[in-house]
Amino acid sequence: MADRRTDQIAVFVNNLKGQFISSPFASRLSRGLNILIAGLIIVIICYNLFFVYVQPDEYGIKVVRVGMNRGVQKEIYHAGLTFVLPFGLEQMFRLPKGIQVLELTNFSETAAVSARKDRAAHIQTSDGFFVDVDVSILYRISDPYLVFTTIGPGTLFEDNGIIPKAEPALKESLGELTTEEFYNSPLRVQKAEKAKEKLNGELKVKGIAVDQVLVRYFIYSPEIQKNIEAKKLQDQMVFTNQAAARAAREEAELKKIVQEGMVIAAVEIENGKAYVTRRIAEKDLYARRIKADADLQVKLAEAEKVRLKNEALKGIGSDRMVALKMADAYKGLDIIILPSDGPSGVNPLNLDNTLQLFDVRKGGRQ
Repeated sequence: MADRRTDQIAVFVNNLKGQFISSPFASRLSRGLNILIAGLIIVIICYNLFFVYVQPDEYGIKVVRVGMNRGVQKEIYHAGLTFVLPFGLEQMFRLPKGIQVLELTNFSETAAVSARKDRAAHIQTSDGFFVDVDVSILYRISDPYLVFTTIGPGTLFEDNGIIPKAEPALKESLGELTTEEFYNSPLRVQKAEKAKEKLNGELKVKGIAVDQVLVRYFIYSPEIQKNIEAKKLQDQMVFTNQAAARAAREEAELKKIVQEGMVIAAVEIENGKAYVTRRIAEKDLYARRIKADADLQVKLAEAEKVRLKNEALKGIGSDRMVALKMADAYKGLDIIILPSDGPSGVNPLNLDNTLQLFDVRKGGRQ
């Protein structure tokens, strides 16, 4: 990296020389440029000797080989420039800070490009068969000082840390499954969680934390795979027949319920019609009764009117009213020839005799 920067500066200085070579001050400029180049080279050399840049996604661990505090320093260095004594007196080691991926697979083209790859886990099931399992293990360095002091620098956290522990943990947890139980996703995830807990139990003391153990795929030998698929198809047929029988029973029950519902609906409709008919009859009966009562009241009122009128006519002054009416009747008569003597004689001038004649007054004036 330092050589590349030096080459770039040299190219830049040569370009400056080419621009000012024809100048009258060319000799003085050339001397100044040489001094500038020498100074830049010294700065670059000092930078590369005394400073180390820790990337944002890295931890820095310093090892001191001289002085009172020799050995691995507990201080963790993060992103930025750090002063380091040259010539092996001090050295800065860097470890990755982000999520790391270990892919156990026999198909490297299916794995992540930047992941560390190893062969698939070869696991024996609890019923004696073997299966190759593709697994992705997501982990991170939680304590770089522990990783450095217990495992080592560089990529030893992979070679001597996660890789030797991964397959034994998977064999112990996934090996509890039978051949068929590998197809049970919830149970398979449960065993993968158990493998994660086992890995954490062994690796946390070394500064590594496992976040996820993901079973991506598994392959049996062709004969075992064929037997499993045949048995699964047979089981599926049994389940299909059972489901069809349940569906037929439910359909018959549905038809029965529909028919009962139609009968109930018909009965209720007839009950409704009878109710309407009964209500209409009650309405007509009530209307007739009310009309009869009204007619009776009218008749009684008319009878009462006649009675009151008769009583009024029988009261004081009724005879005079009759006489007046008769007098009005007499107004239209020009000539009346009646006997005027005897008991049946009519003398229109004798009002008392006339009233007695018409049975209005008995026995003379009252």
